[in-house]
Amino acid sequence: MAAKRVNPRSTRNKDLIRGVGRFSKSKMYHKRGLWAIKQKNGGSFPQHGKPTAESAVDEKKKSPKFYPAEDVPKPLINKRKHKPTKLRASITPGTVLIILTGHFKGKRVVFLKQLESGLLLVTGPFKVNGVPTRRVNQVYVIATSTKIDVSNVDVSKYDDKYFEREVEKKKKTEEQFFEAEKKATKSVAPHRKEDQKALDEQVLKAVEAVPDLKHYLSARFSLRSGMKPHELVF
Repeated sequence: MAAKRVNPRSTRNKDLIRGVGRFSKSKMYHKRGLWAIKQKNGGSFPQHGKPTAESAVDEKKKSPKFYPAEDVPKPLINKRKHKPTKLRASITPGTVLIILTGHFKGKRVVFLKQLESGLLLVTGPFKVNGVPTRRVNQVYVIATSTKIDVSNVDVSKYDDKYFEREVEKKKKTEEQFFEAEKKATKSVAPHRKEDQKALDEQVLKAVEAVPDLKHYLSARFSLRSGMKPHELVF
């Protein structure tokens, strides 16, 4: 059942009987002021222009005649503005961090700088504990009180694009398809090996300046029986 209108429509020409109005057609012509509209527009009523080819194409794009037979995925529009990740006060360049997850869980690393994505750029160094230059989320690290001076270490070439991987095209032929199923050994690019060596030389100078720090970085952090995590001081 349709809802009742708040303000019901009222007509100027009410029906005396069904189909017969109170006023004639000429009377309603003057009553509605159509003569003034016609006189204002040079003796004829205003007409809308014919649709052009461009407008017809736009209407087709806006209102499709049929729905697609299958669901077509549409990308979501992200209107959120990017906010830079706030770095914890306990993490400063040169701070020794403990990684809590991943392949290098329990390893101690040296923090170098924060990247634009908010991730932390850290290194073992690789010669000391086998941790290469990599990105780590600050949520998964513990900041220690141990710090070294890394002001002379050059990390200008390291950014988020440096760590991007090349996407390989999909294999189409049968031979290439079965070859792709075999586990291929991952090889490190030669330029990254050279960058790692150059960075290790700079960081090792700062590490060797602090006594026993090299042995501290090479040791893996772990909890033993009887140790209370909430009472530990890092």
